[in-house]
Amino acid sequence: MKRRLLAGLLSASMVVLALTGCGVKDNSTTTGSSDSEAEGKVYRIGINQLVEHDALDASYKGFVDALAEAGYVEGKNLELDYQVAQGDMSTAGTIATKQVNDKPDLILSIATPSAQAVVNATKDIPVLVTAVTDPASAGLVASNKAPGGNVSGTSDLTPVKKQIELLKQLVPDAKKIAVLYSSSEVNSVVQADLAKAAGKELGIEVIDSTVSNSNEIQQVVQSLVGKVDAVYAPTDNLIASSMSTVAQVANANNLPVICGEGGMVDNGGLATYGIDYYELGILTGKQAVKILEGTATTADMPIEYLPDEKCTLQINSEVAKQLGIIIPEELQSN
Repeated sequence: MKRRLLAGLLSASMVVLALTGCGVKDNSTTTGSSDSEAEGKVYRIGINQLVEHDALDASYKGFVDALAEAGYVEGKNLELDYQVAQGDMSTAGTIATKQVNDKPDLILSIATPSAQAVVNATKDIPVLVTAVTDPASAGLVASNKAPGGNVSGTSDLTPVKKQIELLKQLVPDAKKIAVLYSSSEVNSVVQADLAKAAGKELGIEVIDSTVSNSNEIQQVVQSLVGKVDAVYAPTDNLIASSMSTVAQVANANNLPVICGEGGMVDNGGLATYGIDYYELGILTGKQAVKILEGTATTADMPIEYLPDEKCTLQINSEVAKQLGIIIPEELQSN
């Protein structure tokens, strides 16, 4: 009996030694996302997106892909509560309140109104914003270089001056243009001011043409026919989500629309020189990884911008043909 017991103990010891020698990882020595996986940690991120349109959707996709690249995968060690406010500020506020009450590890706000709703709801949970032109002007951070609180993120500030220069190249006889945007979006007001400054340098009169809701867009665009030579539509969420309506009226009346981003060109605008929102989402996702891994905090994380080389020229050749616009050779080569 003693011999059998001793044999059993020796056999068990050999199994333990064999397992140890077969490369079974000591989880206490792993770092980053591997730590969270080993410990069974599941990170929770709330996402508050203002409305669905190409640019904001691309930002979200880039964000998720950047997290996955770093090892944070939904259904494995990541839970995403993705909510869209459908362009309604009160809904964005309701979403923000619920997500804050759920106490996630991080909240991502996509577009300025959603960011404002989330920031009003929490001063403790780390918040990243994206597709926000000027977080400081929107009251989201103390300054873009030194946020100083629980909020940081990325800006979608587009090269407005280059976009107005593009308008002048495509519509060389333009003397008066309208900036079409929502009066309730701070980021759009910033871009309108930049457009006016750029227009002044080029000898173009720039006027405001604002809407307060999507029902007004068709009538407002129609009212511009015969009064302006072209329209500039910045990265305004209300206009972007209704770009097909804008294009339908403008193109039918030979009114060129220069846009703030590529998705708007895909939906009927003439052209843009703008940023890649998917790349913007990736940049924001990389910030999220730093926060989740504890290597940075929002307080000392400056607002980041995409470099100029991430900006691309996009021209809708079908719309150009419809409007009878000849694309200059210097643009055709880009």
